Order: sequence, then structure tokens, then C-alpha cells
Amino acid sequence: MKKRILTFLLAASMILLTGCHSSNNSTPTGGNPDSSKEELTKLTLNEVAHSIFYAPMYVAIEKDYFRQEGIELELVTGFGADKTMTAVLSGEADIGFMGSEASIYTYNEGASDFVVNFAQLTQRAGNFLVAREEMPDFEWTDLKGSTVLGGRKGGVHILM
Repeated sequence: MKKRILTFLLAASMILLTGCHSSNNSTPTGGNPDSSKEELTKLTLNEVAHSIFYAPMYVAIEKDYFRQEGIELELVTGFGADKTMTAVLSGEADIGFMGSEASIYTYNEGASDFVVNFAQLTQRAGNFLVAREEMPDFEWTDLKGSTVLGGRKGGVHILM
């Protein structure tokens, strides 16, 4: 049930990002596919990492939903919140999908034109715990005394 709610919330978030379009036609050029009178709005979205949580957005891109709403979306993967924030601050990206920590860091450093987080797309970080061997009766307490390594360069190493 939680997965269905999360998928619905992500899909709703993606729809909100497409904005409003004044035409009732399904083509971005006002109904005539051969017409080039109406320009598409170009947006660059920098995602911190590819994530299953963004699946509705990937589907919307593949199905051309953004283009149908007059948006030419370029998707770029930043491979880290610091790189995604740099892309947004430098104007290389219009939108950045990342956690709030990068915004907090830049604000605390005294940035005069800091980024404001305006939406929360997920309630979880999207981390997965993977074992080398099957553990059918796994309990989180099984990790006590173990070392859990972060899954990416610069990730947080957790000692339990």
C-alpha cells in the first residue's frame, strides 16, 4: 500500500512540474504537428542519481508527456548533491532533484542567491540493504555489531 501511495505522489509531483499549457491539443505546437510557430520551453533537470523513486518521471519522459505540455526536458544526472547544486547555482540546470542538505550548506556558507527547496518527492533516502547471502528471517537487530558500508563514493559509513 505504501508503494502505491509513493508512486501516486511521485506521479502527481511530476505532473505538477509540467506546468500548465493553454492549448487543449495534444501536440506542443497547437494541434498541427508540422507547425513550428510555438517554441518549446527548454528546461534542464539535474537529478542527484538515477532512482526507482523517479520512475514516474522516466515514464513521462519516454511517453513524451513533457513535450506535449510544451516542455523540452533535458535530464542530466549529477552523481552527487554537491554537483547537482553546482549545476543549479551556475545556471547549468534549471531544476535540481536532491536532498535539502546541499541547500543548507550553501545557505550556511552565506550564499546571497541561495536555492530554496520547494517540494519533497520522497519520504525516504532510497537506500537499500543488500546481503551476500539470503537471510529469510532478517531482523534489523541482526546488524548489531556489524559494519554497514555506504553504497556510493562519499556515502556515510554506518557502524552499528
